[in-house]
Amino acid sequence: MNILIAILVALIALGSILWIGLKVKPKPLPPLPAREAGLETTSLPDGLPGPVGRFYRTMYGDQIPIIESAVISGRAKMRMFGISLPGRFRFVHEAGKNYRHYIEVTWFGFPILKVNELYLDGNSRLELPFGVTENEPKINQAANLGLWAESVWLPPIFITDPRVSWEPVNDDTAILRIPYGEERETFLVRFNPQTGLLSHTEAMRYKEASDETKTLWINEAIEWQVLNGQLALTVGAVTWFGEGTAWAVFSVDEVVFNLDVSETVQRRGL
Repeated sequence: MNILIAILVALIALGSILWIGLKVKPKPLPPLPAREAGLETTSLPDGLPGPVGRFYRTMYGDQIPIIESAVISGRAKMRMFGISLPGRFRFVHEAGKNYRHYIEVTWFGFPILKVNELYLDGNSRLELPFGVTENEPKINQAANLGLWAESVWLPPIFITDPRVSWEPVNDDTAILRIPYGEERETFLVRFNPQTGLLSHTEAMRYKEASDETKTLWINEAIEWQVLNGQLALTVGAVTWFGEGTAWAVFSVDEVVFNLDVSETVQRRGL
């Protein structure tokens, strides 16, 4: 009996250590060079749907910065294998073209699992410690939607990229059409009627390469704050319809624009 009690106590202690380790928030990733002062701008175009024009005037006024790249860094909570895991991330974007995701899952703040995901020239590659998924057509579709959904951190691209178009729906909603090869994909974009800021986007996306049908994919803009003198999305959540809660929540530490990312977007790791 004493042995059983000792084993039980040891298991409880081990479980407590594991649980505590998953509650420790990791430190931020190393900072990047500051963005260039005085980004080039262009005039806010005419003819945008009402809530879209209001959003850009709230963000920038009548002069819209021209953004060619962005590097977004921060911390995250991600649900994997049914467990909420802490982590930190760095997303590198060539605006509207390519991206790279680097994610560390942490325990007591130390990396225990690393994810490298690339979407380059329309092809995706996801590298996990237990396998690689590459150039799957349905995953490519999902990655392209990811590219444009994450462009909420560089929102001028939605009006400066000639491949993108907007269509009105109502006072707080618009349709965003984005390119996918020779085809077009669609986001339903909702805006907060009080603040004018983007509230969330919805799109139909494949979850897995083996899926026969797409699933509604919801990206929620939870919190907007000023970073480096500019209003930016600082907390965002990603939810699959039917799961009830977000599988990932991203909290942003910094966003840096217009660095030369032509090489770093193809790298692994930091």
